[in-house]
Parts: sequence; C-alpha cells; structure tokens
Amino acid sequence: MSFNIAVAGKGGSGKTSLASLVIRYLQRSGASPILAIDADPNANLGDSLGLEVGQTVGSIIASFNEEKINIPPGMTKEDYLEFQISDALTESKGLDLLTMGRGEGPECYCYPNLMLRRFADKLSESYAYVVMDNEAGMEHLSRRTTQNINELLLVSDHSIKGVRTIARLKELVSELDLVVKRQSVVINLVPDGIDPHISQEMERLGLELTATIPLDKAVYEADLNLTPLLELPDTAKAAMAVNDLMTKLLK
Repeated sequence: MSFNIAVAGKGGSGKTSLASLVIRYLQRSGASPILAIDADPNANLGDSLGLEVGQTVGSIIASFNEEKINIPPGMTKEDYLEFQISDALTESKGLDLLTMGRGEGPECYCYPNLMLRRFADKLSESYAYVVMDNEAGMEHLSRRTTQNINELLLVSDHSIKGVRTIARLKELVSELDLVVKRQSVVINLVPDGIDPHISQEMERLGLELTATIPLDKAVYEADLNLTPLLELPDTAKAAMAVNDLMTKLLK
C-alpha cells in the first residue's frame, strides 16, 4: 500500500516547489518507486522535476469526447479511456509523473477529475509513495479528488490571506469527511522568521504550525535556469528545511 502525500493551499504559496522538494527528499532517502501527480490544470510540476510531459489526462479526455472512437468489444467506455490515459504517464527511473492538464469546454473538470482519481487509485498500488500537487485553492478537495491521504501538507506563503486559506481548507476537509490521516501546516517563502501579525492570525484561527520553509535564492535561481529542483544542492536552505520536515513526518 502506498503512502499518499497531498499538497494544497492558495495560489502563489510555492506548492509545486514544495512538492518537488518532498520528492527530492524521498528520492535521496532511497524511497522508490514514486508517483508524482500534477492535479493542477496549470501544470508545471514536470518542469520543476525536469520531466518532459507529453499528453495529459485533460487532453486525452478532450480528444476522446471529440472523436468517435471504436471501442474494442468487451471493453466499457471507462475501461478504454483508462487504457488511453495510461499514455499520459511520464516514466523515469524510480519516479513517474501523471499530469492532469486542462480539459476543454464549460464542464471540463468533473469527468477528468473522476477519471484521474480512478486511474490514480489503481496506479498508486504499484508505488511506495504518491505525491500530489493540487491546484490553487480548494477545487480538488471540494470535488473529492484528494482522498485517502496519509499526509496533507497545507501550504501558505508568508501572508495573512494564505493562513486564512489554510483555515478554510481544514474546515472543508472536515465538512467533506475526507480520509486524511494527518494535516500539517507549512508556512513557505518565509524571509526572516514568522511575522508577529501572522502568528497572531494563526493563533486566532487555531492553526498549529508544523514547519516553516525559508525564502531561498537557490530555488529562484533554479527556476530561472530551468534546473530541476531534484538537483538542488544539500546546502540549499529550502531543501534542508523540507528534509527536516519530512524526517519529522515520516519517522
């Protein structure tokens, strides 16, 4: 059975970078195979990991809906579509990536989400760890795509709005009765310690801080140079903070 880690939070909080550094930690700890899932329609986890994405779940479903497909005898539409979605899996040594991407049309996300969940659930059985990078806000949680999670990393940037988003996410998890074994609050992109105003807001909201990830020039430079975060040096402040976080959570 795989250990499932999901990353959620508001846009601009550095979720994709954090998910990539979590995967970096797992790789360097010898934890494999790993399945990374980019559940954000604005997909960029592949870039962060240095993996080239060909097809996405959304593009495959869009093509499937537009064309008249001759489904082989004995197969349901869902089974055949699942077979097609397998082409969206980007494979590498010890790390594979499944990218949702964008659908097309006014109702483009419900069915892709359903198929992503169904396919990911089956696929994850073959992996030791699954790391899911969710889209900004609460869309995937509200659509119940993110379920049966061992560790939900609720990520905020160093802002009041960010921690308020985390509080709403925690409420949503409870309202939807999602299967989440543990939730951890992470404040990302912290310049020089948590500002007192943010600490006060977290206390007001009843949020307990699990970890802070410092604002790190090395992460910024990696993005500029299109360097995968998996190659970030051990001396990078953000990498060290994520290593400490994961060591704490997985001990």
